[in-house]
Amino acid sequence: MDKKQKKSAGYLLLYSVTYLHAMLPLGVLYLLSDILWLFVYHIVRYRRKLVRMNLGNAFPEKPVKEIRRLERKFYHHLCDYFVETIKMLHLSDSEARVRMKFENPEIISRLTRDGRSCLMCMGHYGNWEWVTSFGINHLPELKQGFLYKRLRSKPFDLLFLKIRNRFRPEPIEMRRAFRKMIQLNNDGKAMLVGFLADQRPPKNNDHYWTTFLNQDTLVQTGMEKIANHLGLSVVYLDITKVKRGYYTGKFYVITPDASLEPEFEIMERYMRKLEETILKEPAYYLWSHNRWKFRKK
Repeated sequence: MDKKQKKSAGYLLLYSVTYLHAMLPLGVLYLLSDILWLFVYHIVRYRRKLVRMNLGNAFPEKPVKEIRRLERKFYHHLCDYFVETIKMLHLSDSEARVRMKFENPEIISRLTRDGRSCLMCMGHYGNWEWVTSFGINHLPELKQGFLYKRLRSKPFDLLFLKIRNRFRPEPIEMRRAFRKMIQLNNDGKAMLVGFLADQRPPKNNDHYWTTFLNQDTLVQTGMEKIANHLGLSVVYLDITKVKRGYYTGKFYVITPDASLEPEFEIMERYMRKLEETILKEPAYYLWSHNRWKFRKK
């Protein structure tokens, strides 16, 4: 069996196992999540030192007891996120409409009415994967896409693309984003494109420093550069976890025309909105990511 066949066989096995789990009702998957939480938090202790450090630095005023409570709640939500993401392979459109609601989609309709694309920025908060169901809820005629970073493991990369394409948005590899947006702009075709812009950027790139959750934070500026160059609108999606398995999203306009904004203003507004979202309920942010690896000199 050659290398390509091995990768194909690995993907088929991974997909089959994942799909069998996805067929289970969410109630059963949440029971599995409870078991997984005990394993991940107490036995494997997955990145517990990093999570504890991130929470402590972000909330230096909180007592140790409260930091531990947030820590446990975060890991429980992380396990829920994992099974909810798997469930996307077998989540019906009708169930998705109930579980992921959008309060004010008319904002997107207004901003894309003239044929210009709109960039939707959000954070690794709540369940960002379920946001791809926007098209089955609202504006089905509007093309939708999401940026993704290719995973090193080919089977896992193919699996996540399959999951994220469940509600038919177009996957756009990060390195192709600028070219894709120029093409859409030249063709006069509007698209709503989702950006997860809160990840740590490579240190050797030209980026922007700001204060985020009480810490000096290096910020990606690729989204702003694309929007500024093409004069696109930018919105922020504020996600709220209503209860287990139910989320709402509310849009806020960052700018109707990025070409009119000064440098870094869009990213600064985005970081402030994301901070507001996190402060409402900190446990639902992705604290296990090494967000503050780089320090400002």
